[in-house]
Order: sequence, then structure tokens, then C-alpha cells
Amino acid sequence: MNYRRKVLYMQRIAADNILLLIAFLFSLFANHKFQPFTVSTVDYFFLLILIIIWLLSAHITNLYDEFRAKKFSSELINLVKNVLIQSLSAIIFIFLVKDANHSRIFVARYSLVLLFLTGTEKYFMRTLLVYFRKHGRNLRNILIIGAGEVGQRLSETITDNPNFGYRLLGFLDDEKKSFLNGQFLGSLDKLESVISSTHIDDVIIALPNYAEDKIHKVIAICENLAVKVRIIPDHFKFLSQNYSISTFGPFPLISVRDDRINQFQWRLLKRTFDTVFTLILFIFIFSWFWSLIALIIKLDSKGPVIFSQKRWGRNNKKFYILKFRSMNFNSPDVDEEGKYQQVCKNDPRITRFGRILRKTNIDEIPQFINVLKGEMSLVGPRPHPIPLNLESKDNFKNYMLRHIAKPGITGWAQVNGFRGETKDPILMQKRVEHDLWYIENWSFWLDIKILFLTVWTMLRGDTNAY
Repeated sequence: MNYRRKVLYMQRIAADNILLLIAFLFSLFANHKFQPFTVSTVDYFFLLILIIIWLLSAHITNLYDEFRAKKFSSELINLVKNVLIQSLSAIIFIFLVKDANHSRIFVARYSLVLLFLTGTEKYFMRTLLVYFRKHGRNLRNILIIGAGEVGQRLSETITDNPNFGYRLLGFLDDEKKSFLNGQFLGSLDKLESVISSTHIDDVIIALPNYAEDKIHKVIAICENLAVKVRIIPDHFKFLSQNYSISTFGPFPLISVRDDRINQFQWRLLKRTFDTVFTLILFIFIFSWFWSLIALIIKLDSKGPVIFSQKRWGRNNKKFYILKFRSMNFNSPDVDEEGKYQQVCKNDPRITRFGRILRKTNIDEIPQFINVLKGEMSLVGPRPHPIPLNLESKDNFKNYMLRHIAKPGITGWAQVNGFRGETKDPILMQKRVEHDLWYIENWSFWLDIKILFLTVWTMLRGDTNAY
């Protein structure tokens, strides 16, 4: 750790401890309704315990790691962990000491004030550092070993994100790369001389996995010269933007695609919201609206009110999706050549009232029963008819990955205009990409956003709905 980084590191620790002291004293004074009182020995001891625990928990949670290349949310999550540990520690201390000056209200006030102060401080500090980095200050010098695909992608990331605070010095590679526009510094044999003649904070190895001997040589030189070295695995190019790293015994395991939507706690939250929201709709709206729609369908054309069709759900598990019938009864799903017929504009199979149902998405209402049964979710990738799945699974990249999540009545692709007929291969691939983005970036608030956008799209009208 160089001098400037060490000073910044100590400043961050000192700032948090000062704010901890302020939060403690404020809560103590508030406990006495800001009347004059004497700070007791117990108070001093309590404060010392909290400071020690903060320093220990900050070390365990890596609160003072460098977050320059991570989102503020990552730092905030670590901060929340530390504040929770403070709360638990305060409760245990009060229970053991049984001091009348402290109570549960004191703990709650202290925790909230501490979270607000430290959160504000870290946001301000990050904003200030980003400003300096964009103006060429507080930068770290990086040397990339390997100018292949992974190395070039790393270079683009550094260039496109000046707020990260990295300065790329250049590349070393045994193959001369003229397209690097002056950033090619020579072969790997020059590594020692480059490090000796230039201040380098990090050496990043981006060599292919088969170049094991070269990787060993680079690591040995860097460690001998006390330069931090990092490795980007060559298989990084196969990973999605959201991957996860875990361990299996002594072995590190990299999950190519990390889908938090399938983690138990988030599945439980999503399922609970789906069930409660759907029951509310059935009680207040569907109880009368359903009967009205059913009556109009019966008067408009012959046939059943509900149409069901077998589709693939999560993990390719088959289920029957329900819809209000919007087509003439016994309309064919496949053409004379046996190819699945997607619904198209002015499709003669659609009934008069069916056009209104499809234009307003009201035909999808029976799928709330699928939601209650656990076969679908309110939000997720739209399930396609099985013939369309069979036609698409080998023709579109990552098509079947859509099925690792529960299908939805609406989805990210739909609110972004990729719904309805997808005969154009580009449109289908875009739909797949949007569905995968949703799975990889899922959050409860993203679901809420999609539901609001779905209602807005219904009100203004969707040109792709027919």
C-alpha cells in the first residue's frame, strides 16, 4: 500500500470513528432529552466497546476495501452489515450491564443516526474521489500482460470508466500488436525493466490458460519486485455480466451465470408478492369483471370462454396456460407445412371481441390462476407455445436459458416493445436478450417497475398487440 492510499485508508477509518462518536453522543443526549447530565464511566466503556467492535467487524466485512470499480450499493451493503453488528452488540451490552441510561430506544436511535451519518459520508467521499479521478488525480497505474480478447476488453473497460480511477500504461505481449496505438510496450521479457523504470500499482495477467509457464514467470517477477499481481482467467469471456464465485473444498468454482432470482429468499419474496397481489385482484376486480368478459365472449362467438394451451415453464416443466379465448373455436395452430403460425396483424382467426381483448391484454387475465397455482409469476419471461420453442431453441443464442426462471404474465421484453409476432429473427433474439437481462438483474423493485410500465402500456396502447 503506497503512501497516498495508506493516508486515504486511515482517513476513512478516522472519519467513521468520529461519526460513531457523534451518533453515540447524540443518542445519549437525546435519551436525557438534551438536558445537562454527566457522562458516566459506563458510557465511556460502552463507547470504547462499540469502537473496538466497529474496527473488528469492518475488517471482517472488508468495509475499507477499495470500491473504486464497484457500485456504491456494494459499499452500502457492507456498511449496513457493520451497523447491524453495532446494534446487536449494543443490545447485548445493555442486557449484561443493565444500565438504566440506555434502552432499546437508545439502540434504535444510535443505529439509525450512525447509518445516516456514515452512509452520507461514504457517498460524499465517493463523489469527491470520482471527481478527482475524472480530472487525473488519485489514479492507479495498470500494466496488462496479454493483448488478446480479454486484455483488450479490460482496456476498453478502463477507458470507458474514468471514474474507476485507473490509468492504463500499456500492454506486454510476445506477439507484437500494432493496432494498440502506441500502448504496446514490448514482449514479456521486458516486464522487469518496465516495472523498474515505471511506477506500477497493479499488473494484470490476461493471458490464455494454456500459457501456464508464462503466467508463472510473470507472477515470480512481480512478487520479486513487490508489485501486486492479479489474474483474469481466460474463461472470463464465457461468463455473463453477473457471475458468482464460490468454493468446493479447496477448489474455487465460478458460476457462469448468477441468477439471484432463483435464490430461496428472493423466490419466497417474489412468490409471496405474486400471491397477495393476485388475491387482491380476484377479491376486488376479477370477481365481477371476469363474468362480464365471459358473457361478451359467449355473445360474440361460439366456443368455450377459456382457452388453454400446453407450454414450458421453469426448468421446462410443462403446464397449461389459461387465456380468454380471442380466436374462433378450433382455429389451427400450424399451417399446411406443419409450421407454427404466430398471430399476425389482421389475423383472420381472431374474433371481433378478441381483437379488443388482445389489444388491451385482457385476454391474459385467466393466467392469474396460473400464478396462484405457482406455475407462473406476475413478471418473468413470457412462455411460448411448444412448437415455437422447438423451432427457436436451436436457432437463437441462449434461447432455452429463459426457462431457468418462472414465466410471467408480463416481462421486461414486453414493456420494451418486444411482444407479439416475432418472425423477424432479430426481434426474437432481442426478446431473448431482454429476458436474460431481467433474470440476471432481477430485483423486487424491477418487478414493481415492470408492472407499472405494463399498466401504462395498456392505457396508451401497444402497436405490437394484435
